Amino acid sequence: MIKVLFISRPTLYSAPGGDTIQMLKTKEYLEKNYDVKVDILTNEKPVDYSQYDLLHFFNLIRPGAILKHLSSGLPYVISPIYVDYSEYDQHVRGGIFQLLSKIVGKGKTEYLKSIARWIKNGEHPGSKEYLTLGFDQSIQKILDECAVLLPNSNSELERIKDDFKIQSKTVIVPNAIDTALFNYDPSLEKKGVLCVARIEGVKNQLNLIKAIKQTDLDLTMIGKVAPNHSSYFEECKEEANHQVRYIDHISQEKLIEHYKKAKVHAMVSWFETTGLSSLEAAACGCNPVISDKGDQREYFRDEVFYCDPNSVDSIRDALLLAHYSDVSESLIHRINKKYTWLITAEKTMKAYRYAVSKKK
Repeated sequence: MIKVLFISRPTLYSAPGGDTIQMLKTKEYLEKNYDVKVDILTNEKPVDYSQYDLLHFFNLIRPGAILKHLSSGLPYVISPIYVDYSEYDQHVRGGIFQLLSKIVGKGKTEYLKSIARWIKNGEHPGSKEYLTLGFDQSIQKILDECAVLLPNSNSELERIKDDFKIQSKTVIVPNAIDTALFNYDPSLEKKGVLCVARIEGVKNQLNLIKAIKQTDLDLTMIGKVAPNHSSYFEECKEEANHQVRYIDHISQEKLIEHYKKAKVHAMVSWFETTGLSSLEAAACGCNPVISDKGDQREYFRDEVFYCDPNSVDSIRDALLLAHYSDVSESLIHRINKKYTWLITAEKTMKAYRYAVSKKK
């Protein structure tokens, strides 16, 4: 048996997102199909490393949470989920961080964010070494010692290569859906727009609401308000009218009925590595409206409706086109064939076997 410790951000459960589902489903399908035992660590408690064969880190842009575990001497793999908020930070965010991001650049902006989370939320950066090294040098150190890097797409891998040197083995491990849960029922009437995402500026719900108000469509937003984004949520509520309703975070099982009823799923974000909820929604027969930011084109190709997240008119036009277009059954078929958690588990297991074989 291989014993693995998953390590991620402290807010994995309090502010759930696509990475939360990615971790839980990867654990579920690894344990179901292979001789693997997975534990998940999100807190600051001491770890008995002797009971594990390797570590699996998630969220490379939180390097402080990773660095402190490298002294364990265990081999490790990384699911980077390498998001890039620089365009949003420099042009949309507003306030002091927008000004600073234009001056200091991406890496130093992320470093300053981690310090701000520490001051405001008590969310410690994770490692004293991170405070000394900074963002970019911390990530490079982590990549230098990594056994296997597990990006969700070739696009994500190329973005990391643009910023850092990669010497480790790489295995592309796609994000996925639970095909037993998310499937298309052509007998059901579908109408309206759905957005399943954390409520935060980078997800761009405010512009989505503005666009909906220029149509005769209804919008349902589902997701927890992200930490430090309560003021953004208030802006969204002030902008919303009778066409918009909000539901707090719900389980994947309860999401199904919403996916099956909606004609469109809108994720007009400033950046997505995958857009996991868009993948789930598409499998249920929703027409996805997404922005061409990040790595989504590798998953969705030209079978979805793209928009400019900075243009309310562009979002509106994409929503209307998606709502009055036929469902893409070819996209549904491709998702069911290529993006399943069984495939994710198989490729992850390949990486584990390689990493353990290199154990000192």
